[in-house]
Amino acid sequence: MSASTQEHREQAPESINCAVVTVSDTRNEETDKSGKIIKDVLVQAGHQIIDYRIIPDEPDQIGPLLDELASRSDSDAIIFNGGTGIAPRDTTFDVIDRMLEKKLDGFGELFRWLSWYEIGPAAMLSRATAGTYKNTLVFLTPGSSNAVNLAMEKLIGPEVAHMVFEVRK
Repeated sequence: MSASTQEHREQAPESINCAVVTVSDTRNEETDKSGKIIKDVLVQAGHQIIDYRIIPDEPDQIGPLLDELASRSDSDAIIFNGGTGIAPRDTTFDVIDRMLEKKLDGFGELFRWLSWYEIGPAAMLSRATAGTYKNTLVFLTPGSSNAVNLAMEKLIGPEVAHMVFEVRK
């Protein structure tokens, strides 16, 4: 790791405020394993969960919710899971991708690269993405618990506070 990356990580906040959104037509709080993984990883890292919701994969709900959560003064990062595939009902990516003001293409690229080692060429079916909206970090991961675990453990968890530092400077 470069000295400047290490320096920025050291300047990053110890705790950030995160919203978690599961996009699913079938899950509820009891069956939302992916949302639980996201919340657990964040809390174990010392971050705060300021909002948690489960919504259906409906564009007219996804966009307004992203706008609402990013408009909160206490919101640093929003992590959506679900709706990243190519099935007709998978619309989450389409809504979020249109709304992102700055895209972090490397997140999706790294996610698919790491996924390839676990699931092979099916990794290309994921439209995982990240970026910023209203100076708030936004991540979108697939809804499978294995995919969420990979994204949280390898990518989001280790860097989210550093990324907040970069967005807020």
